[in-house]
Amino acid sequence: MKTVRIAGQNVPQTAALAPMASVADTAYRTLCREHGACMTTGELISAKGLCYGSRGSAELCRITQAERPMGLQLFGSEPEFIAEATLRMLEYKPDWIDLNMGCPVPKVVGQGAGSALMKTPELAEQIVRAAVSAANGAVPITVKMRIGWDETSVNAAEFAKQMEAAGAETICVHGRTRTQFYGGKADWKAIAAVKQAVSVPVIGNGDVTCGADAMRMYAETGCDLVMVGRASYGNPWVFRDIACAADQIGR
Repeated sequence: MKTVRIAGQNVPQTAALAPMASVADTAYRTLCREHGACMTTGELISAKGLCYGSRGSAELCRITQAERPMGLQLFGSEPEFIAEATLRMLEYKPDWIDLNMGCPVPKVVGQGAGSALMKTPELAEQIVRAAVSAANGAVPITVKMRIGWDETSVNAAEFAKQMEAAGAETICVHGRTRTQFYGGKADWKAIAAVKQAVSVPVIGNGDVTCGADAMRMYAETGCDLVMVGRASYGNPWVFRDIACAADQIGR
């Protein structure tokens, strides 16, 4: 089976498990790995929470060997807190650190974090630079983003280029705007535009529910890896289905 290098890891070109707050906990991630997810990312962690010594935030940083390769996902809107939180995360030995620029929920967006950063690309760039500087080569820094704030401000390709220039080593794109939340249809053409705009690996996310969907996303977007989130609810076998589909076409 074909492998691809994502976030510093060599993984089969099948499908990764998406980070999902309050859903993809240790047990969920382990189960999905056992059923074929090629990599996992932890739940959303507040940079300020980690810096202020929140026990809950620290608990979310714990990684077991069965979940690896695994990254930890950080959110925040202040570069200084992102830098300090990155240093603290390194103590838990993640395989990479992912910066969340796609979460649509009001309590995150209201802080200027998550998908709100799609409206402030200069700040997003500062956040990536802060994390990259703090990590100092210890782990790759990646970004998970949406395609824009709303349908009138789809800026995914240009935004991704700025994140790459700031030092992001992998970009994951959920093919929806913030205002869509999880409704409507994911725009795979916008994911393809990001892939064409940057030279770092691109992960495609959105509306992949089976092996056939995954192969179609690979074909239509040119993405380096597919990521599955909600389609794994009660269905960890979706990863095995995607692996079988990849194997059948020699991917």
